[in-house]
Amino acid sequence: MEQAHIINMIPDNPDMADNVPDVEISASALTDVKWEQDETITNDLSGTELINAYVKRLPNKPGVYRMFNTNGDVLYVGKAKSLKNRVTNYGRHGGHTNRIARMIRETASMEFVTTRSETEALLLEANLIKRLRPKFNVLLRDDKSFPYILVTSDHEAPGLFKHRGARSKKGKYYGPFASAGAVGRTINALQRAFLLRTCTDSVYETRTRPCLLYQIKRCSGPCTGEISPEHYAQLVSETDDFLSGKSRAVQTAMAQTMQDASDELDFERAALYRDRISALTAIQSHQGINPQGVDEADVFAIHQEGGTSCIQVFFFRTGQNWGNRSYFPKADSSLEPTEVLGAFLSQFYDDKPCPRLILLSHEIENPELFEEAFTLRAERKVTINTPQRGEKRDLVTHALANAKEALGRRLAETSSQARLLKGLAETFELKRVPRRIEVFDNSHIMGTNAVGAMIVAGPEGFVKNQYRKFNIKSTEITPGDDFGMMQEVMERRFTRLIKEHGIPDRSAESNDEPESTDTLPAWPDLLLIDGGLGQLNAVREIVKRLGIEDVIELIGVAKGPDRDAGRERFFMPGKTDFSLPPRDPVLYFTQRLRDESHRFAIGTHRAKRKKEMVRNPLDEIAGIGPSRKRALLHHFGTAKAVARAPLSDLSKVEGISEAMAKLIHDHFHDGDQ
Repeated sequence: MEQAHIINMIPDNPDMADNVPDVEISASALTDVKWEQDETITNDLSGTELINAYVKRLPNKPGVYRMFNTNGDVLYVGKAKSLKNRVTNYGRHGGHTNRIARMIRETASMEFVTTRSETEALLLEANLIKRLRPKFNVLLRDDKSFPYILVTSDHEAPGLFKHRGARSKKGKYYGPFASAGAVGRTINALQRAFLLRTCTDSVYETRTRPCLLYQIKRCSGPCTGEISPEHYAQLVSETDDFLSGKSRAVQTAMAQTMQDASDELDFERAALYRDRISALTAIQSHQGINPQGVDEADVFAIHQEGGTSCIQVFFFRTGQNWGNRSYFPKADSSLEPTEVLGAFLSQFYDDKPCPRLILLSHEIENPELFEEAFTLRAERKVTINTPQRGEKRDLVTHALANAKEALGRRLAETSSQARLLKGLAETFELKRVPRRIEVFDNSHIMGTNAVGAMIVAGPEGFVKNQYRKFNIKSTEITPGDDFGMMQEVMERRFTRLIKEHGIPDRSAESNDEPESTDTLPAWPDLLLIDGGLGQLNAVREIVKRLGIEDVIELIGVAKGPDRDAGRERFFMPGKTDFSLPPRDPVLYFTQRLRDESHRFAIGTHRAKRKKEMVRNPLDEIAGIGPSRKRALLHHFGTAKAVARAPLSDLSKVEGISEAMAKLIHDHFHDGDQ
């Protein structure tokens, strides 16, 4: 793939700038763009002087530019129909908003790349903003991927599954859904309507009789031949038609089949189709607003208040409401709703499929450019519309009302959180109001499958994309030694933090109440330890050894007598332990923090324990993948039988060479023949 041309190294002759060649950037190759530094621009320049020095060398071509500060951090990523004209605007003295003026003052270097069209520049800009998260851009805060419904295509009996993450499995994906709950409800109804299997391939291949789902008429039983491959393929086709928007045709065909069965006095088959039609009706009725004239669309509505923006997104597919989600993008309070919405929209579809129709509450600048970019990415026509009347306008109005309500709740929660953080600092006499709190807990059963867990809270509540889990690795720790496990977690956490971010200078920091911010500091102000004096002293030992005792403050939270909530004892270095009055808001706040760490730690431990319980001994052998494991299990029945098998029998298995057979045999017999 030919790279987009870098124009930092433009020759000193300005006349040559417009002769710089450019190449097409495909959507799949956006991340391949490489940047170079222009050594001809002196490091002594900054701000408007630096920008004007670059302007002399820029062509009148579309492209993308990046602005950096003296530390090399990306301040801003922008796209332009003409790089020369756009950057020239930054070189003017005066006439800028406070935000732009501050950005220009901090600019110490710039980089540029040309593209063949403004459309490609828009796609590249969105990709870079999501990846680099520049300080002065509108940033989409989206730490959670959308769930989809997956109908697999790499098996003789395709399955129906909930899917989240990379689309590495073969099959058709339907979505996005706003939540996992919406997917779960839809799959449950689809099971009753189309009787597709939802079991894993390994379970499917080991069944000898139909499972409970077959008995309660939520699966057609392809695993044991209860349905022919041809009839099962017909069910898969009907599922595909329904999820692709042909729900009315599918329902009509089912109704006709039910009537035919009834006319033939085959009432059992007629009842089966009656139940399937009822399940389809349930899917279409439980999802709230189901517009008649909108088959496939995403609806975006933005509301601004208190310097914060909320964008509400509704997803409509196959004429059904597949849920909604609220977003609170990081954006300067001086930006207009149309600017925030446009920037949000370009990033939103950077890694998601576009619907055929996008409805907006505010008309964005140059919607035709967005349509062209999304059409290029989706490889089919995408239309953007700001409806003024009719059913589509009602959808936008409904989304806007939800945006207002969500933002109101957000502002109330943020205000409450700020008061709680301030109350926490006053109650425990902390040096500063904490901006980042880290809470640690361990979970294990008699020392087995031990894990450490860290949760993070800040001015806007829990920050789940900052949560971390630690598998206890040390072999020197006695099983069940909570102190030793906590010390390992602390040493690993803060050794890495020191390596990546250095030790902060707290003396230069303000003691003011923290403002709501989208960027949490890397270092915590406060560590909340689940445990009493022993746990606290174990943590203090590590903190002292690493030389960060003056950087972070420590609080231990021990359960009270009889482990009653509300009677917790608090421990701090150099202070006697104490309790807080019942119904104290700060007490409730610390309980919430501790309970969230419990939830995360126990969930992590259970996931690890479950994985350990279902682990197959064959998984430990290098070179044994799914195909060979399947061949061995089909031949011998169980992994235990494989372990007992002689070398001669192992080599008879299809796909197992003599060398591989010897490797398997040696694994279970310590190399003995």
